[in-house]
Amino acid sequence: MVTPKSLRTCSEGHQYYKSSDCPTCPVCEQERKPDNGFLALLSAPARRALEQHGITSLQLLSEYSEREILQFHGMGPASMPKLRSALQEQGLSFKS
Repeated sequence: MVTPKSLRTCSEGHQYYKSSDCPTCPVCEQERKPDNGFLALLSAPARRALEQHGITSLQLLSEYSEREILQFHGMGPASMPKLRSALQEQGLSFKS
């Protein structure tokens, strides 16, 4: 059974359609997506997962293991190669 999409308006006045209970406005999310840095490489759910845990730099990311990062709600395995590569470019790695 497909849930019908409903028209919603966020606190900023953007109108969008969603079929889930997720309150996130896609327009607001796109506007706050970084233009550069490792967070710009990630999908919105993965980026929010890291931000929610205070991980806003590669230094902070390197303090976690891959297993710990994958436990975050919104973080999936598709993001891990991007994160590994970004860490390696800075001479860093995930915690063992």
